[in-house]
Amino acid sequence: MRQLIAFPCAGETLVGTLDAVSGTTGLLIVSGGNEIRIGAHRGMALLGARLAAAGTPVFRFDRRGIGDSSGENKGYAASAPDIAAAVRAFREAVPHLTAIVGFGNCDAATALALFGHDAGVDRLILANPWVVESDDDLPPAAAIRAHYAERLRDPRAWLRALKGGVSVGKLISGLKKVSEKSSQVENALADCVFAALSPATTVILATGDATAIAFADAARTRGWTGATVEIDTGSHSFARKPDGEALYQAIASAIFDDRSC
Repeated sequence: MRQLIAFPCAGETLVGTLDAVSGTTGLLIVSGGNEIRIGAHRGMALLGARLAAAGTPVFRFDRRGIGDSSGENKGYAASAPDIAAAVRAFREAVPHLTAIVGFGNCDAATALALFGHDAGVDRLILANPWVVESDDDLPPAAAIRAHYAERLRDPRAWLRALKGGVSVGKLISGLKKVSEKSSQVENALADCVFAALSPATTVILATGDATAIAFADAARTRGWTGATVEIDTGSHSFARKPDGEALYQAIASAIFDDRSC
C-alpha cells in the first residue's frame, strides 16, 4: 500500500512516500542534488514499487527545500537532520522493521556515508558516491584521464591527429596538467567518505560515469576493498531500461542475500 507521510524536521515539514509491506528489512531512498523523491525518469518511484512487490518496505522523501517539503535547501552537506527525521518516520510508520538499509545516488550516497550511521541506518547501498571537491566545471581528474586514455587507444583518434584534427601538443599538455592536479593534496571529502564506509557497504558504479570513475580512483588510492557492483553504462542515473534492471538486481541482491543486518 502506497501512502504519503508528513513528518517534522528542524521546525519544517518533510513529505515522504511509503510503500508499506510486511518485510522486516526496509529500504530508505535518499534523493541527491535538487532531485525530488520520484527520482530521475521516475526511477526511484518505480524502484520502490518493484522492491515493495518483492516484500521490502520502501520509504523515499523530499529533504528540506525540495519538492513538497518546506524549508531551505542547503544541500547534501546539511542533510543529516533530514535523514535522521526520515529514519524516525519510517520506523514509526512501519513498526515491525528490524533493519533499515539506506540507498542513494551521487551526493545522496555521500550524505548517507557521512550521516547514515548516526541517523540510525543499519547498512548502506551507495550508487556513484560523490567524493570530489571541485572549484571549476571540469569533470573529476580521474574521469578526464580515463577519457583521454580511451581516445589514445582509438586508432581513429590518432588518424584525426595525423590529419590535423586534434592538437597533439594540446592533448599532451592537458594530460600533463591532469596528472599534476591528481598528485596534489589529498581530497578531504574523499578522506571523510572512506573513513566512514563500513566493509558491509555495497557500492554500485556506472562504469562510464565521471562521478563513478572518480570514486573508483579514490578507492584504489586509499586501498578500500568493499563490495562493488559495476553496471556497464555511462548513465549517472541508470536511465536506460537495462540500466534500471541491473540497478534493481544489484539492490535486491544486497537486501535479500544478506539478512544479517
